[in-house]
Amino acid sequence: MTFSRITGLGYYVPENIVTNNDLTKWMDTSDEWIQERTGIKERRYFEYGKDTNYSMAAAASRQALERAGLTPDDVDVIVYATITPDYFFPGSAFLMQRELRMDGKPVFDIRQQCSGFVYALSIADQFIKSGMYKTALVVGSEIQSSWIDKSTAGRNTAVIFGDGAGAAVVQATQDPNHRILSTHLHADGRFAEDLFVREPGSSRAGRTATTEMIEEGGFNVHMNGNTVFKHAIVRFGEVINEALEANGFQASDVNVLVPHQANIRISDYVRQQMGLSEEQVVNNIQRFGNTTAASIPIAMAEAWEEGRIKEGDLVCLAAFGSGFTWASALIKW
Repeated sequence: MTFSRITGLGYYVPENIVTNNDLTKWMDTSDEWIQERTGIKERRYFEYGKDTNYSMAAAASRQALERAGLTPDDVDVIVYATITPDYFFPGSAFLMQRELRMDGKPVFDIRQQCSGFVYALSIADQFIKSGMYKTALVVGSEIQSSWIDKSTAGRNTAVIFGDGAGAAVVQATQDPNHRILSTHLHADGRFAEDLFVREPGSSRAGRTATTEMIEEGGFNVHMNGNTVFKHAIVRFGEVINEALEANGFQASDVNVLVPHQANIRISDYVRQQMGLSEEQVVNNIQRFGNTTAASIPIAMAEAWEEGRIKEGDLVCLAAFGSGFTWASALIKW
């Protein structure tokens, strides 16, 4: 029977470090206020003329491929998760494909927000298990600093987001002891407007962007923070337990949990509910903020570099985000 296994991880974050104190130049906030509510101390912002969504993804992909002992020619398919593409269309997966000179290889762009990487991983897993492809490149990449509202009016969301990219090489394997065990995907569109950016949208009259849309704040992130937090702490636990139960495990069997880096309070709540130690949960939100679809692959790649993810470990990935979406993956490393 064919399974899929992660054989290489990589990430890229811009060199431009933006601290909480830097944000006080643009909005009424403080380092203490931000850390207390989110756990974030700093984040990375892309540099105009140097970084693009697809170039960051390509850098992360090159590192992941090198660690897997492969070249771009070995990849059969790209699954690319982002909510901040370089163009309205086509998606950034096409641009990264061109950058890596992978002409003719199929690409998928998916928009599942903070759950994007786990959704993308699940798609790759199904392709490989079906026998359609043998090697997939799974990417999460975001540039969010260019469109967030950095004024005091937008600080509740502006302080959260950062830029970066992460990638994983997923390959076919016959080894049942080292593989992706299962993935679990969910969504509930009833809460779509509790965390969303309204514009640009095709269902409005006139051109894609108008002065009125901008002045009305249609391009800003709108978030009902209380609703998001309440749903997140429930859904994280549910989807993690779903993965564990599907494979006959308990929370005590998990060696490493890699949650989406949304808020340190959410991660701590989930950790305590599972009875895990701080060392078992990967958190880098303090340094990178919330990089949406890129957060899990960046955190996973860092944890692997540091030796925190080892062969034989039971690793759980979990995410919750706009849509609402929530997802998990259980991996025997």
